[in-house]
This record gives sequence, structure tokens and C-alpha cells, in this order.
Amino acid sequence: MLNRFIDLVLQIVLVLLVAPLVNGIIRKIKSTIQHRKGAPVLQLYFDLIKLFKKNMVISQHSSWIFIAAPYIYFITVITAFIFVPVVPQLFSFGFIGDAILVVYLLALGRFFLTLSGLDTGSTFGGMGSSREMMISSLIEPSLIITIFTLGLSSKAGSTAFQAIYEGNAKLGIGVISPIYLLLLAAMFIIIIAETARIPVDDPSTHLELTMVHEAMILEYSGRYLALMEYGASLKQLILITITANVFLPFGNSVIPELGLVFPILIYLAKVIVITVIIAIIEINTVKLRLFSVPNLAALAFILALLGFMSGFVFGR
Repeated sequence: MLNRFIDLVLQIVLVLLVAPLVNGIIRKIKSTIQHRKGAPVLQLYFDLIKLFKKNMVISQHSSWIFIAAPYIYFITVITAFIFVPVVPQLFSFGFIGDAILVVYLLALGRFFLTLSGLDTGSTFGGMGSSREMMISSLIEPSLIITIFTLGLSSKAGSTAFQAIYEGNAKLGIGVISPIYLLLLAAMFIIIIAETARIPVDDPSTHLELTMVHEAMILEYSGRYLALMEYGASLKQLILITITANVFLPFGNSVIPELGLVFPILIYLAKVIVITVIIAIIEINTVKLRLFSVPNLAALAFILALLGFMSGFVFGR
């Protein structure tokens, strides 16, 4: 029992250390392709440390929701990571349906995030919250269908992440199939939409009329802003982790002789590969108009549904 607790702590520490690095890699790739020097890869770590040291400015019109939302948002993402295996050697809780629990833990954090945008009565906060709920309501069905299809296609017969991982590890290179390619394309659209990246949103913009995520946290400062930014990085990492371990199943089998360091290095390599692809997609696209986002969400839904129908009708 003690060993499992230590493994769980190690997994949480690992994701806490890696999450800001993903944003740093994306920013560095974008600045390099655009022939700019850009910020250091570790810049987000410095920003978070600086924000944690600063005092907060709290609106007199805010309620307890404004104060509680950063903690709830951060804790829900950390709790979701307890059920998502990062490397097979580290313990994580699992049961039939834990993937569904993860989806709704993330939805709970989003719910309080949108409430916090409305709480202070800010025009931009309300605008960002309404846009966030519209985007999430369009994207969540695609995520649910993708998870169910993964459970079906991997022969796991379960929506437990551990069962899906083990099924894909047995398939090996077999995951390169039309079904998985459809689901992978849908998953990339889901990651982009859920993490407020181009073409759905631009995380680096402060142009009020185009903001979604930034509009909701516009009133935050200090420690509260740090928790929001850290939570967003962790949410991005959890989606990348699921994609990396499901669609790149190499290293998902438990081999005691390999120890712990080698599986972690494999995991980091897979995360970097997914991160580079996201950065390339972002640098080669432009932000969509708000009313064009449903078309992108519809594309993700169609891809996920095609994958589901293919897996249900034809099997592997």
C-alpha cells in the first residue's frame, strides 16, 4: 500500500514538473519558425514562480466563487491525473469507466472556470464564459465517442484507461489502422479546442474581442492567476498523455528490468512528439471566426463517429 502511495506521488510530481514544459516547447517552436528569438523554453516556470509570490487584486463585486474557482480548477485536473496512467511502472487508480470520470472531472473544473468569469460582472468575462461553454458543448460529444471507440477497438471491452493501454500494447503497430487514424485526427481537434489553441483560440492574445480562455481569467492576478495557468497546462498535458499512450503504445507494457527512468524517458519523448505536431498545426493555421468553430467541432464529431461505426461494424 505504501509503495502504491509513493508511486502515485511520483506520478503527480512528474506531471507537475512536465506540464509547463509543453507550453514552453510550443512557444519556442513557433518563435523559431517565425525567425524570432522568443522566450526561453522554461519561461512558464519563471512566470508561475513570480505569480505565486505576488499579491492578489480581488474585485469588491466578486463572491466566494471567484476565490474558490482557481483551487477547484487546479484540484480537479490533479485528481483526473490520478486515474490516467502516465507510465506503467507508476500506480494510478483504475476501474471500469474511469475515462468517463476523467472527462467529467475536467468538465467540473471548466464549470467553475466559467462561473468565475461571470462572477465579477465583467463584460469580457461573461463573453469568454459563454464562448467557452459553447465550444465545450460542441467538443465533449466527440471526446466521449472517441473514448468509447477506443475501448471497443482495443478489444479491452472497457472504458478504463489501463485496459485500453494494455489492449493497445498487445496490438503494437496494429494501432496504425483506419479506425485509429480517424480517432487520432479527432483527438487532435479535441486537444486544440479543449486547450484554447489556434485555430479555436489564441492563448497569447489580449485582444478582447477574440479572447475565450484569457477573457475568463482577465480579473485574476497573483496566486489565483498562477493556479489558473498551471491548471490549464495540466489539462493540456492530460489530453496529450492520453493521446500519446493510446496512439503511441510503445512502452506501455510493464517490464521490471527497465526500471523507472527508461519508461519516463519514453513517455517524455511521446509527449514531445505530440507537442511538436500541435505546434506545427498552430503555426500553419489562423484563428477561425467564432461562428466557424462549430464547423471544426462537427469535423471532430464526424471523424469520431466514423471511427466508432468502423470499429462497431467491421471490428479491427
